[in-house]
Amino acid sequence: MNKQNAALLSVFSNSGLVIFKIFAGILMGSVSVLAEAIHSAIDLLASCVAFISIKKASEPADNDHQFGHGKYENISGAFEAVLIFIAAGIILYEAIKKLMHPGDIERIGWGIGVMGVSTLVNFFISRKLFSIAKKTNSIALEADAMHLSVDVFTSLGVVVGLIIIKITGLHILDPVIAILVAGLIIKASIDLTRKALGDLADKALPQEEISTIHAVLASHPSVLNHHKLRTRKSGERREIDLHVRVVSHATVAQAHDLCNALENDIKKSLPGSYVTIHVEPEHKTDSLLKQ
Repeated sequence: MNKQNAALLSVFSNSGLVIFKIFAGILMGSVSVLAEAIHSAIDLLASCVAFISIKKASEPADNDHQFGHGKYENISGAFEAVLIFIAAGIILYEAIKKLMHPGDIERIGWGIGVMGVSTLVNFFISRKLFSIAKKTNSIALEADAMHLSVDVFTSLGVVVGLIIIKITGLHILDPVIAILVAGLIIKASIDLTRKALGDLADKALPQEEISTIHAVLASHPSVLNHHKLRTRKSGERREIDLHVRVVSHATVAQAHDLCNALENDIKKSLPGSYVTIHVEPEHKTDSLLKQ
């Protein structure tokens, strides 16, 4: 399954869950179930945004976007984080209203069933999306998977809360559970915002990936030294720029072959990389560094 199909799967699953949860929440008069419906509605919007951004990011480079359209995925991730935060605010508002004006919950058993189905659906869909996001290095799909993953825990929390309410009759737990759900959603929003904005601000690649680049360079004896290594992420693409020094008597053809070998080895270790290498003649300090 490719990224676009995975995003489309998320759209369809969220559409069904929104209808299911709204119907159950209204029927029961439960703010925690309605909170989950709001959460799923935001997830649905986020899934649509992810689908559109993934489709746009897959377009080839053009005159206006000469480095490609990968940043659309990063923009999508940041936008989805904002949507999650808005959802948390709506849930908090409804929960506080319910705390001030409590009411009974009806058909609790039916609500437990609805939320149980939601938990299972989101668990399997989120696992699938995480798997594809990891393979394709897609932050938009990862953001969508994170939404659904949070939904798994929040839905499970609502199920547990409804079971406790059914056993104890403490209906005040309903808005309390909704507030806890909102807290989890805010935490997910903050984590996703940091990741998405980091890439938009051209944050360097993770240290383990930079170490991989250093290891590739060290494996080529023809590279006397390297410096000015710069890295960033654009959607699923890693952009790597560096300078390497070679012996002064190296021919243009030899330098060209070395750059090709370095680029191929980096791409094998870090798929989806775009590598730019600037060749320089050896410096008098290079021989000292080699000793």
